Amino acid sequence: MTLSRRNFMRSAQAVGLFYASFSLAGCARAHSANPRFALNPDPAGRLDLPEGFSYTLVSETGGTMSDGFFRPGRPDGMACFAHPEDRNKCILMRNHENWLDTPTGSPFGKGNELLGRVSDSQLYDRKADGSPFFGGVTRVVYDLKTKRMVSDHLVLTGTAANCAGGKTPWGSWLTCEEEVLDAGKEAGKYHGFVFETPAAATGLIDAVPLKAMGRFAHEAAAVDPETGIVYMTEDARSGLFYRFIPKVKGRLAEGGQLQALAIRGWKSAVTNNWPQDWGGGGAGRIKPGQQFEIDWIDLDDVESPDGDLAARGHAAGAAYFCRGEGMDYGLRPGSTEGEVFFTCTQGGTSQTGQVWRYTPGETGTLTLLYESPSADTLDLCDNMTLAPWGDLILCEDGRGSNYLRGLTPNGKIYDFARNAHKDEAEFCGACFSPDGKTLFVNVQEPGFTYAITGPWESLRV
Repeated sequence: MTLSRRNFMRSAQAVGLFYASFSLAGCARAHSANPRFALNPDPAGRLDLPEGFSYTLVSETGGTMSDGFFRPGRPDGMACFAHPEDRNKCILMRNHENWLDTPTGSPFGKGNELLGRVSDSQLYDRKADGSPFFGGVTRVVYDLKTKRMVSDHLVLTGTAANCAGGKTPWGSWLTCEEEVLDAGKEAGKYHGFVFETPAAATGLIDAVPLKAMGRFAHEAAAVDPETGIVYMTEDARSGLFYRFIPKVKGRLAEGGQLQALAIRGWKSAVTNNWPQDWGGGGAGRIKPGQQFEIDWIDLDDVESPDGDLAARGHAAGAAYFCRGEGMDYGLRPGSTEGEVFFTCTQGGTSQTGQVWRYTPGETGTLTLLYESPSADTLDLCDNMTLAPWGDLILCEDGRGSNYLRGLTPNGKIYDFARNAHKDEAEFCGACFSPDGKTLFVNVQEPGFTYAITGPWESLRV
């Protein structure tokens, strides 16, 4: 595995589903490492939030879903879609990052007694011992008015380590396998692919990998609605930044060309800014605000069983990024052109995170927006989302207390939420409802999905 905290698998709690709402106003203030907002401690020990904000516990790992399967463990990347029939409701497409050796959180029960309900085409793969993989995607319908979950069910199963992904303009969720496994060894099939899951799915879909989008440690995806191009990050210390140009816009299964980003004039760049000089030029070579013109390099043999796509791309001139993770596409207020924002979890001189922006165009540009000076300010930024008012909301996967941090367009970091649960696990899957009034987010262990509401205008600068 390429990750730090995710190598330490903890048992998910098999507890029943319940709903709870907590008002956080009027409590004593909790410590905040960043000066802009103070966080109020949650008496329930779940989420510390700024004054006026509150949360609802939407669901948690364990318990029976609406379709009779068990709610899988380790919720991770997520996207929110408008409900086609009721504007008071929305749809969450939610990943479950269950790895080859994740011991708990199966949707089929402790003894996989429900596996007989799944067809061969719906279960992507089994492990070497014949047991099923239980990474995948669940679909949640949430009522924004009553603040209650209406239903949830299994959409995709049998995949490995579905970490992040991306929302498409045509109403689907691209779920990405982060674990790259070899057929005939740990698994029956090769892993490390993207799968497309329609937000309109009412049950399990056939698990079909989009192999032309590459086999690597996939993390996040973002789609340019004008061109249909899909941008992708790779969660590896020596990973690439990819784009997939489909043959037909909106029909990814028909194939296309996979490319990797190269910095013009800096062949085979290393962007981590680490003190160690392994091609990057040493600490602080790239400064926040520095902009680069870029080129795109065509990649071939993109589903190679050798798992060497990044190494071959780098040798051909593509830039290395240090653990590319969260990503989103959008227009900041006042902008006329969409941009792609992405994080590098262990990039930067302090190795605690970088935030990048790619601006498409005839000559695309790459800009280092922010680099964390220390873990106290921003610790291992992971998933992210673009807020309606233009800030980036960053999920931490750090080594102590984890926060949701905001990053303003002028480069200021602030704390928005702290995981107050005793587990102190990572935040992931942050996304806003279509009306921009609810922020959904997951806490991976023991497996919580939250809906946060409050005076969002107070966060605007």
